[in-house]
Amino acid sequence: MCGIVGLHLRNPELHSQLGELLTQMLCEMEDRGADSAGIAVYGNEEWSPHGRGSVSLIDLDVAADTVAAALCAEIGAEVTATTVGNVVLASTDVASEVLLSAARQIYPGVLIGGFGEDLAVLKGVGAPQALAESWGLAEARGWQGVGHTRMATESAVTSSGAHPYAVGPGECLVHNGSFSNHASVRRHLRAVGVEFDSENDTEVGARFVAHLLAGGKGIDEALTDLTKTFDGFYTLLVSNRDSFAVVRDAIACKPAVIAETDDWVAMASEYRALAHLPGVGNARIWEPQPEVVYHWNRQEMSA
Repeated sequence: MCGIVGLHLRNPELHSQLGELLTQMLCEMEDRGADSAGIAVYGNEEWSPHGRGSVSLIDLDVAADTVAAALCAEIGAEVTATTVGNVVLASTDVASEVLLSAARQIYPGVLIGGFGEDLAVLKGVGAPQALAESWGLAEARGWQGVGHTRMATESAVTSSGAHPYAVGPGECLVHNGSFSNHASVRRHLRAVGVEFDSENDTEVGARFVAHLLAGGKGIDEALTDLTKTFDGFYTLLVSNRDSFAVVRDAIACKPAVIAETDDWVAMASEYRALAHLPGVGNARIWEPQPEVVYHWNRQEMSA
């Protein structure tokens, strides 16, 4: 049992409230998983300045200015870095993939929380409320965020086992449930060159989706392929900087609810995580159907 939350703000006047709203959503799901948690925020200029490639380095016990200097020397471009709780967030004017490669070269084995434009990923071990406070999440601005509270079932309680899994450029995946055939899918992905950071079953789903997206498939097709490939019980939320998509397994035993207004679109494992959102009393609210991909972007929600 884990908790998922996701929020996209259509109304720019609400961007200053993103962190506050996400904090309430995440903490409301703490009793669904209190061993670790994570959040991905899109559009917070202090963490990921607009137009710059960014990378999140988890549990790297190195001062931010030291990280910035080392990355600058490696890529030959100015790098800025800041420490947010247990995470070092670095950004530069070059592509995030270049920054990612440099970070891995300098700090072999470092856990990459995520990379891409306008994206900051924070995750770690501990109770969601304590982690949110250590990150100063309530002060974050932006237009979109996704979060997860974890109750470990398939792998150890570590930062590498925490969600979101952000393994493609700007992409994040959070998961409630378990994949029963993750070992066989992992072997197949490794055979085609995909590398892994953990033994977590969720990472297999994230790598599977990222592999298909990198090969040219759209998110609807990638998630449809996932429902045909993975066995188990799951609700998934997959995001990039402009959209998120939701899908459940064929039995749909893991809870999920979606709500939509003119000002925002939100998803959570339970309605109580949405109950404080502004205007929720007038929202269109529904439970996603089994194996139907609900994909929302800045224009519309489709199924």
